[in-house]
Amino acid sequence: QVQLVESGGGLVQAGGSRRLSCAAAGRTSLTYTMAWFRQSPGKEREFVAAISWSGGKTVYADSVKGRFTISRDNDKNTMYLQMISLKPEDTAVYYCAADPLSPADYTDNAGYIYWGQGTQVTVSS
Repeated sequence: QVQLVESGGGLVQAGGSRRLSCAAAGRTSLTYTMAWFRQSPGKEREFVAAISWSGGKTVYADSVKGRFTISRDNDKNTMYLQMISLKPEDTAVYYCAADPLSPADYTDNAGYIYWGQGTQVTVSS
């Protein structure tokens, strides 16, 4: 079992930046693919970014490419999402996810079995 806790959310002005963190606890000795998803009111949860255990493979949604950077520090059991040039449409609850098996499709939320509770990011215009 793995517990994921997100932090770093809050209110930011459009054009600003924010860094989210996702701390993992529990069976962190296993190797996990990790990802960020987000969900806005009235919308389905959507993929944001994912990273392999080694960090050698990263995948991004087209909507965040060039603005968001996913990274991880396995020694600290923590994943990060650095967000710059934020837009009002980035407003959402951001969730981190993890899976001990490398999902066939990093962008599919069904491929992840562990989820955090989410952290709210609000971008004001």
